Amino acid sequence: MYGDRFGGYGQEAPVKVGERYRVKIESLGKGGDGIAKVKGFVIFVPNTQVGDEVEIVINSVKRKFAFGEVI
Repeated sequence: MYGDRFGGYGQEAPVKVGERYRVKIESLGKGGDGIAKVKGFVIFVPNTQVGDEVEIVINSVKRKFAFGEVI
């Protein structure tokens, strides 16, 4: 969804480092990290499984995705 809009020049991610969210893990990435989305923006969450509903804190934000951890 964000392939065209996010990562574009001048666009900001809808999440920021330190913010907390309650998310549902929708799928797994190649490295085994869980993948959740906030406003369609991909967040990788290690040590989770598909279907988990967890509270996370955002640790790092890149142009097209972010990393979070379970709290």
